[in-house]
Amino acid sequence: MTKAEACLWKYALKSKAMRGYTFNRQRPVLNYIADFMCKELMLIIEVDGMTHTFENVIKNDAIRQKNLEDAGFTVIRFKDEEVLKSIEIVKKKIEEKIEGLEKMSPPPTPSRGGHSTNERSN
Repeated sequence: MTKAEACLWKYALKSKAMRGYTFNRQRPVLNYIADFMCKELMLIIEVDGMTHTFENVIKNDAIRQKNLEDAGFTVIRFKDEEVLKSIEIVKKKIEEKIEGLEKMSPPPTPSRGGHSTNERSN
């Protein structure tokens, strides 16, 4: 986990700090590893470091993002510098995205220590 990812986790996503939703770190999804994922919202958050400025990585990121979006996920990306220098702005952008997702199609109520009443049992 990079310094920026650790910062985002500590100050924004762990312990249901983001509007009561559970985010998981380094989560496998399709054939990828998402930096952070909230399955309940179908939301993936990626933190891009310096390597994401290389042409081949940019192309791979675009393919990856399209595949994830085709599978129903919303993907938002932040650069390392954004997270490290402007964590409050990053948190606000994530909250706004969550609010937008809630308005589009209300997800199950975030669970507060157990399973949501809207979750299906497998």
